[in-house]
Amino acid sequence: MAEGDSPTIARRRVRLALREAREQASLTQNQVAEEMEWSLSKVIRIENGDVSISPNDLKPLLTYLGIKDRAVVTALIADARIARTRQRQAWYQTPESRETLSDPLRKLIEYEHEAREIRSYSIYYVPGPLQTPGYATALMQRYEDELSVETRQRRVEARARRREALLTRTDRAQIMLLLDESVLRRTIGGPEIFAEQLHDLKKNVEDGLIKVRMVPFSIDAPVTNNASFDLLVMSEGEVLYRETGLGDEMIEDRETTAKHRARYDKVWHEVSDEKDTIEFIRRQIAILEGSPRENT
Repeated sequence: MAEGDSPTIARRRVRLALREAREQASLTQNQVAEEMEWSLSKVIRIENGDVSISPNDLKPLLTYLGIKDRAVVTALIADARIARTRQRQAWYQTPESRETLSDPLRKLIEYEHEAREIRSYSIYYVPGPLQTPGYATALMQRYEDELSVETRQRRVEARARRREALLTRTDRAQIMLLLDESVLRRTIGGPEIFAEQLHDLKKNVEDGLIKVRMVPFSIDAPVTNNASFDLLVMSEGEVLYRETGLGDEMIEDRETTAKHRARYDKVWHEVSDEKDTIEFIRRQIAILEGSPRENT
């Protein structure tokens, strides 16, 4: 346990240690549930990080999993105590947010508070935490028209909260954006709203809050198979949030996260540098602001 660790990091360390120990012992989650006289869902939720395990539950579980080293046991129990201090009513854990946001997305939001580095790759639109309110609202209306007005509004508000938390952190994470050229051309919300979004993106770069590079159409540089993703570097390794048109998922498998990291870094150095990307954004803004407004 590292001094000053947050409940998020402590909980992640405990659940990863438990999962690794179970797998090394060749035990299934169902076997653990039967031995501990728990429900299977409880074991799954502990390993997924949906709930924290109490120190009293942890002690016999460590014995069953064969973790007997006194120093390791002491550290994990201390972590379990820290994890239990998590604020249960963080805004993304409220019943309203649970109804509105997927479980993987809520985990992403929690990890964004702790990440040291965030690498985002997007092929469709500006990543959520960097969206302006107008852009976010227009995006919701365009891609999620089956949602109720209330649900759309809650998702827009969630993006605004993520944005504020991410860009105002005193221990700010390094944020790197790798954007397909289409992201900087797709006029979501119309010329005025999209120009505002590009102005905001450019300002965040110029203020040193983010780094951005564009993957131009002229370069054959695939990063992943038709999916946007966020790769977060934590003090305890990396996590991957991957999103497609059909759903989203949180991945912590080291092989998968390492593969995405390698692809991302390779393409980052192959594509347009920041200077060229900002110049492209400036040209897009000029085109948008020079175009006639649509009749309303």
